[in-house]
This record gives sequence, C-alpha cells and structure tokens, in this order.
Amino acid sequence: MGADLAELDFTLDACEIPLHSAEILEAKAREALLAECRALLEKRGAVLVAHYYVDADIQDLAAETGGIVADSLEMARFGRDHPANTLIVSGVRFMGESAKILSPEKRVVMPRLDADCSLDLGCPPDAFKSLINQHPERTVVVYANTSAEVKALSDWVVTSSVALKIVEHLAAKGEKILWAPDKHLGDWIARETGADMLLWNAACIVHDEFKGKALNDLRRVHASAGVLVHPESPRSVIAQADVVGSTSQIIAAAKSLPNQTFIVATDRGIFHKLRLECPGKTFIEAPTAGHGATCRSCAHCPWMAMNELTSLKQALLDMDAFEIHVDPDLGRRAMRPLIRMLEFGAQPASS
Repeated sequence: MGADLAELDFTLDACEIPLHSAEILEAKAREALLAECRALLEKRGAVLVAHYYVDADIQDLAAETGGIVADSLEMARFGRDHPANTLIVSGVRFMGESAKILSPEKRVVMPRLDADCSLDLGCPPDAFKSLINQHPERTVVVYANTSAEVKALSDWVVTSSVALKIVEHLAAKGEKILWAPDKHLGDWIARETGADMLLWNAACIVHDEFKGKALNDLRRVHASAGVLVHPESPRSVIAQADVVGSTSQIIAAAKSLPNQTFIVATDRGIFHKLRLECPGKTFIEAPTAGHGATCRSCAHCPWMAMNELTSLKQALLDMDAFEIHVDPDLGRRAMRPLIRMLEFGAQPASS
C-alpha cells in the first residue's frame, strides 16, 4: 500500500446525504415544521410509523407522539394493532402497502408515494410468476421488500429479522425454497441453514455497494471495533461481521456488545437510533467506495431520503393525494403470507 493505514482518512466527504433536517433547514423553519406536523398528526387522529432509515426528525417525531420507529416487521405489527384509524407510514412504498394489506379498514398515508425500493423494482410480478410456474415443487418465500402483487404470489413473506428462522423451519420439513428478491440475503440464509434455495437475482442498491476489501482495510485501522452487518450485504462483507442481522438486531447488538466502537454496514439512517441507544459509543460507516472514488461511504437509500419534514407536512395537509390504495382482492391474497409470518414470529422461541 502507498500510505500507512493509520494515516488514512476514513471520514465522510462532503457528498454525504444529511442525516438530519437541521443540516438543511434553518433552525426556526425546522422548529415551525415540527410544530405543524405535531399539530396535524393530532388533528388527523393519525399515528406516525417510521423506519430507522428515514430522517432523524421524523424518527424523533414518531417516538414523541406515540408512534414507533422500527424495522419493517415491527412497523407492520404496530400499524395493525394500533387503534388509530389513520397510519402515516414513513419509509418506502412496500411498507405502506404492507400496512394497508394488514389493515384494509384503515387509511394509510405516506409522505412520498414515489419512494420506491430497488428490490421491489428488481422483481417484476409477471417475470416472477413465470419462474414460479417453472418450479411448482418449491415453496415460494419472498422478502417484505416486494410489491403487493409479488406477495400475493408467495407462500411466505419474511423480513430480515425472521427470514433465517422461517427458512430453517421450512428446510427442516424438507421443503425446497424459491427465494426472491435479494440474492445476498438469500445466499446468506442458504449457507446458514443448508436449505435448497433457488435465488432470484436482485440486490439493494445501498447494501450491494459495501466493499469487502475496503472494510478489511478499515478494520485494520480500528482493530478493536465490532463489525455489524445487514445480511443484504455481499458475502465478502458478511464474512467479516461479528453480528449479521436486521436493523433491530444491529441496534440490539450495539447495546449488548462490550465494544466502544462499531463499523456498521447498513443504511446510515440507522446511526441516529444507534447514537440515542448507545451514548458514548462510536459508530463508523462501512466503506461503499472502491479505489479512486470521491466518497468513502454514501450508504443512504435515495428513496428513504425522500421522507423529510416538508413532505410529511404536505401529506398531512392533503391526505387524499398521498393515500396508499391496494386492490381488495389482491390485498386478501397478499395478506395470507404476511399473517403467516406474523403468526410464526409470535410463537414462543421453543416452538
């Protein structure tokens, strides 16, 4: 190497996307927006359900107004079980669709209806249906990061927090799996469980960019750091992890492990919650860029970044224009594998 590792700069460059609205809004304007959103949530009788990857202000607003900040599994459970008739789902489109499927009687609104997901876009329903028809002997297991149409074609829907256990359960019964859409998550599950899995070829545009070689270099600089990795990451990154898990599992690991420094390979939006839950600990973004790149790590979903205070306010002002709709028949078909997942997750650990 041309430079001593200890001298290398692994700090973020100016191209990073801001984590917090305070970085892009004047303080007074931000406080006014927060106040307006609080008032509108109360006026609408709505509850705010936010993912760990969205803007930090929205996460804080959800927590302080009786909503939730969570992974997609807990978002789905919370929205279904909360008494509010209106759910404001801050995340990407499949999360809003899942909320509507599980609570068809409720109004589900999103700050941005055009907040897509590369995994959802990477698994077109017609193409996936064709693959299913070619393999009728396989149990169809799809990741939650898919459209309502793809969910309706499946036997099981899973999130990253329960995928391993569900596939392990199915493999123990001798079932062969047709998996979609994330190839990295599917590969990790297949290796961990030994299951016979046919994998769809798609990836998350954020996690797919983490680099094994660059992570190894960073670990040499921070030798005492724990490495926390989301399983949507490539195999070379997962291989270096101390803990592989969902967003909620990454947060739990950061709290329980003795390390004072962690390298984290997932969307940088989670750093807000990590810092709140683990004061005094240091969190470093895993590298996404290779040699010659201008940004050491730009690990933030562009669609998650659409969720900010101005879009939330607009959705609360004009809910009709930001409401999620799912065809009732399609919703009923997609609900079955979602309910199966939730019921499996509710079973005692010994089951």
